Amino acid sequence: MNEGWQNDDYLIVLTQDESCAAMKAYRFDHYLPGYTLLGLRRWDDFIVINSCGVMFTVPTLPLNASCVAPFALPQQISLEPDEQFAGKIRWHVKPLVYGAIQQTKRMWRGSLMNNMLNLSFGGTNGTSALERCI
Repeated sequence: MNEGWQNDDYLIVLTQDESCAAMKAYRFDHYLPGYTLLGLRRWDDFIVINSCGVMFTVPTLPLNASCVAPFALPQQISLEPDEQFAGKIRWHVKPLVYGAIQQTKRMWRGSLMNNMLNLSFGGTNGTSALERCI
């Protein structure tokens, strides 16, 4: 995982293994078929690429192909590390898509990949937390 500030965006670029694990955990094959996960932008949006090589962002919740927006990474990515955010993920107490505003309470949690997997597999009866929110 490579992460840091690129201008005004905090970006997290996943390795291929991390991408595969997160895609499986978030059930990309079901919610975003034909898209590949590249990383996160500002913690609220996935950076994805479609089968034609076109890059987009899509909100992490709800994970829905109708919500994709065009996005382009600069040719040369130079991420400026920030120890305050390194290895952490921002969780809104109430997700933005469900009515939260940017200034609402949020919490920071460590171990980005563990949090991604816990969110996905934290459900009961085989359902993911993501599925319960949609």
